[in-house]
Order: sequence, then C-alpha cells, then structure tokens
Amino acid sequence: MSLLEMKVPSPGESISEVEIAAWLVADGDYVEKDQAIAEVDSDKATLELPAEESGIITLKAAEGDVVKVGQVVCLIDTAAARPAGAPVAATPAPEAKAVPAAAPAVAAPNPDPIKPASYAAGAASPAAAKIIKEQNINPASIKATGKDGRITKQDVVAAMSAGFSTEAAQGWGGTREQSREKMSMLRRKIAERLVSVKNETAMLTTFNEVDMKPIMDVRAKYKDAFAKHHEVNLGFMSFFTKAVTEALKMFPAVNAQIDGTEMILHDYADIGIAVSSPKGLMVPVVRNAEQMSLAEIEREIKRLAIKARDGKITPEDMTGGTFTITNGGVFGSMLSTPIINPPQSAILGMHNIVERPVAINGKVEIRPIMYVALSYDHRIIDGKESVGFLVKVKEMLENPERMIFGSKDPLQILLGL
Repeated sequence: MSLLEMKVPSPGESISEVEIAAWLVADGDYVEKDQAIAEVDSDKATLELPAEESGIITLKAAEGDVVKVGQVVCLIDTAAARPAGAPVAATPAPEAKAVPAAAPAVAAPNPDPIKPASYAAGAASPAAAKIIKEQNINPASIKATGKDGRITKQDVVAAMSAGFSTEAAQGWGGTREQSREKMSMLRRKIAERLVSVKNETAMLTTFNEVDMKPIMDVRAKYKDAFAKHHEVNLGFMSFFTKAVTEALKMFPAVNAQIDGTEMILHDYADIGIAVSSPKGLMVPVVRNAEQMSLAEIEREIKRLAIKARDGKITPEDMTGGTFTITNGGVFGSMLSTPIINPPQSAILGMHNIVERPVAINGKVEIRPIMYVALSYDHRIIDGKESVGFLVKVKEMLENPERMIFGSKDPLQILLGL
C-alpha cells in the first residue's frame, strides 16, 4: 500500500493560488502516469495537471475550489492494480505537460478502492461538459470519439474549430428562470485589468483606412508558391505584423511602456496576437517579430493559435509583449476601439474587409477597404506619433515593397521565395 499526495505545483512567478476548473477523471478512477487529470485556472492561463504516477485516484478538492500552490488536491494509490476492463488512457506528448510534477510520495491511510466511473453514450466528460455549457452548444451537434460514445474535450474543440450551423446552438427555453455562474479566475483577472486600463491610462483611439487590394494581389499571385516553399499558408496577419514592426522602429514611443516616473523603451518588438480559444480571447506573444520573415511569423502564429485552441497555452506564451494586434474582423466587426493590453501603451485593431467606393486618381473605384484603429496611452504617445505610426502602417500595407528596401525584386524577397 503506497499513497502519493499530489500537490499543486507553481504555474509561474507571482501565482500563489489556482482554481480547479474541471476534473478530467472521476473519484476512484484508475489513472495512468502523465495522464491529464484536471484543468486548473490561474489568473494568466488554463493549464492541465498530469498524474505523477499510475493508480486509483481520490479527489480532495471540488471543481470551483480555489487552492493554494503546494496544497494537496488528490491522492493516488500507486499500489492498486488496474481494474479488469479499465481502459488504458492515452498519455499526452511531453510538450503538453503545462504543469510539471512537484511532490514526493507520502504515506497515508488507504481508502477503499472505487470502481471506475462509466459513462452513457453521448455523455460528456467534465471538461467537455464545462465548455459545452460555457459556449451554449447543442451536444447532439458534436461527433463523439471517446470510449463508449463519450464526448471528449477534444471533440468539442474540433467541433468549434469546424464551425456550427444555426441549429447547433441551444435555443431559448422560455422558462424565465435565472442562473448564476462563478466567473473563472482568468475571466476575473481580465475584468480587473480592463477596468484598471480605463482608470489608469489616458487612452485615446485614432482611425484610418487601408486599401487591401495590393496585399490581396500579392497573396493571389504568390500564395501557392509560398505554401509549397514554406509549408504554411500566407495570411494577412503576417503582413500586418511586419508593417507594425517597421513602423515601431520609426516611432519607438508606441513600443514603450510606463514604469512609475520612467518610460521603458524596447530595442525589440514582441508582438501579442489576440486569438480566440474555448476559454475566451488569449494574447500569445511572437518574440522578436522584428527579426522574422513572413513565413516565420506565419509559423509562429499558427503554433500559438493551435496551443490556444487546444487549451495548452502557458503563462510564458503570454508574458511580456510590447505591442498587440487584435483582429475583430474575423467575427464581422466593421469598427471598434480596442482596449490597451497593460503594461503596453498601444494596440492595433484590424476589422473586416468590405468593398467600398473610393477615389483613385480622380475616379471612383470599388476597392476592398479595411478600417484600422490604434488605441494608445496619451501619457507617453502624442497625437503626432500615433497618427504618424498608423499612417506608416497604412503606407506599407498599400505598398508592400516598402517593407524591404534596396531590393531588385522586393516582393519575392519579402515572401522569402
């Protein structure tokens, strides 16, 4: 008989407590070593907690409990044999271990083993059920791949990525009942930060419009060769990121931040890219984007977006950042005033592309136009700098060859072909 106390390891600096978002196993289940047994929310990210050893698990905390780092949340009877007929759980890849193991085994009284929980066909795992409830999804619209027809978290994520028909959303019940749900620790922290930005910064927003035809022409001409050569698709975000890094070099205050009575200037551009995930909006950071090619930016954005979609984003992926880009256009937004991502001093908002009549060389033409918005902290960024920055981004997007100077064939060099 040997019991292992599993304690909450530290997810990162300055984090002293986490919230049990969901247990991925039931009390008395047999778990395999490194199997994800719980999802925990910190004020920065949602992470998975892997089992440190194989055995029968006894839960010591409930979903929604706020627990201190180092607190025991479950016991694993490592001497227990796998029950007959119990499935062998798939273990995650090493990179999926967002929370490392931390605690040694400690002897404790042996609880009576409980038979592994069984689930009816079409039932959702705890983690899957939580997302289904949060996103108001009809379970019947999700293709289940788990044992005995069980809906897993990955089934829900895959269904959300593929998109739903209008029938997939749950309809109104008409009961006039109300319900209360506790905000997750991550959502509470986001709320605090957004309110603090409004209260503690002199935030203003300036707008402009971009003729997207030059970029769209480049994509149409080179997208197949780009995808074949670099094994990644050519999107708009890499062009915007590249244009932003070039403009930040000309307007360093937009890439700065305030620390007390001092202004911190950065000789690099760590660009936060806002991406949608089942947990809400996440802002992973592309490090040293100013040194990357378009292909490298596309690969890094894709890698981070997949991690966010799969719920494997870590605090380290979202820490730092000197400037943020957010794209509300993918959801149909025409115009918005994005809120600064503290402690940064500016954020660029992209919007949807709509064909509009514009004057070109004295004639009216229909062009694909995108409105862009720059929200900035007026305490360290003057109006001249903010407007100049946005104009420079506009100029480079409307003339992609300006992103590379002194080139005989600038577009091909820009695309790395």
